[in-house]
Amino acid sequence: MTTQADFIQHDAEPTSSITAVPHHIGIIMDGNGRWAQARGMPRIAGHQAGVDNIRRILEHCVQRGVKVLTIYAFSTENWRRPPDEVSGLMRLLGLTIQRQLNELNRNGVRILHSGRMEGINKHLQKQILNALEVTKDNDRIILNVAFNYGGRAEILDAVRHIMQDGIPPETLTEEMLSSYMYIGGIPDPDLIIRTGGGWRLSNFLIWQAAYAEYYTTPTYWPDFDENELDKALIEYNQRERRFGRVLNQ
Repeated sequence: MTTQADFIQHDAEPTSSITAVPHHIGIIMDGNGRWAQARGMPRIAGHQAGVDNIRRILEHCVQRGVKVLTIYAFSTENWRRPPDEVSGLMRLLGLTIQRQLNELNRNGVRILHSGRMEGINKHLQKQILNALEVTKDNDRIILNVAFNYGGRAEILDAVRHIMQDGIPPETLTEEMLSSYMYIGGIPDPDLIIRTGGGWRLSNFLIWQAAYAEYYTTPTYWPDFDENELDKALIEYNQRERRFGRVLNQ
């Protein structure tokens, strides 16, 4: 039986350049398809390799002291991909929940879901909701899965709910709007990482990432390992986070 001690198999190697650890990291997991194509494999094999890599990065986040990891697993725009790829991604999420939920729960991982349920088949919806319920009391790290997620859709849904609740426009604040997002109450991301060489946010956490540091790497997601994550953390430690202020004066 796997225990919390087993989940963290070793301490992270000390890195003197990492003194400030982001509370919340968001990752745009890009490059799965290109990773597979470069190896003469079908794109779905790249997505499987990408899913397998999540555990490695989740463990290293725990070792480094990160408290929230948000992964961009499936966007609202991804429905435009070929039907066989979309159905394959849906199957992958279901199989991943089925195979890994108990272990994640034993190791103190709380699973959250950001995104719309509409469009997701009923069986997968039940699996997602069950994962949220089973892990709701865990507090070691939050794994927030952005699935069927779009930043604009999230803002639109928040505004619709605010209107439905009859909140007067003059009383609306940024804090109130934030509370209506899919996962209200989670601190905004400190660091957004994009693998695969892109320089776009691609509709990911566009409200919450207003003051996040951005880091991109050409490394495809299946090859993004502990050392690659440490490179991002080292770069993060070299940034001066001002939040609109003028520092050192």
